[in-house]
Amino acid sequence: MLAFFGRLFKREREEMFVIAGLGNPEKKYDNTRHNIGYEVINALSDAYGIDVGSSKFNSLIGTGVIGGKKVMLMKPLTYMNLSGDAIAAALSYYREDACENLLVICDDVNLPVGKLRIREKGSAGGHNGLKNIIARTGTEGFKRLRIGVGEKPKGYDLADWVLGHYDAEDRKTMDEAVERAVKAIEQIVGGDIPGAMNNFN
Repeated sequence: MLAFFGRLFKREREEMFVIAGLGNPEKKYDNTRHNIGYEVINALSDAYGIDVGSSKFNSLIGTGVIGGKKVMLMKPLTYMNLSGDAIAAALSYYREDACENLLVICDDVNLPVGKLRIREKGSAGGHNGLKNIIARTGTEGFKRLRIGVGEKPKGYDLADWVLGHYDAEDRKTMDEAVERAVKAIEQIVGGDIPGAMNNFN
């Protein structure tokens, strides 16, 4: 009997789609290029009425429904380079192979400002947050939505660039990108990844 309820509970937990926006938790990092993942989670929270205020998996989380599916919005509090610690903890709670139900949102210095890039899987592409997620989960097979923050100017340190703030023009472009990301995520969660790639990449 206990085994039956254990299997039933596991099946119920498998239905969760985890959407993790990467960033750094201190207030000084608000509105920096590296924190665009947090911004998208905040926008999803507003758009779908999902309160991301509970503390679990070393993250701020909230659960709700997007595109007809139950989702967990997640902002890891481990700092960017250890994002995989929080995400691995969440995935292990639901099921070991839950990467198929994982979407990671992060910045990308190789894309123009505001450009979206949706992929079903792939390498870290030099992004330390993605590197840690791959290392901790043991797979590259999770969905990701990268948002371009622009290439660092010549002579800039990469860390200074991604931890820096936008100028007024780029801020407006990024606000529009966040709005598009919210629409893309509903399509991704709904299972139409090819359509999302065609519409938003």
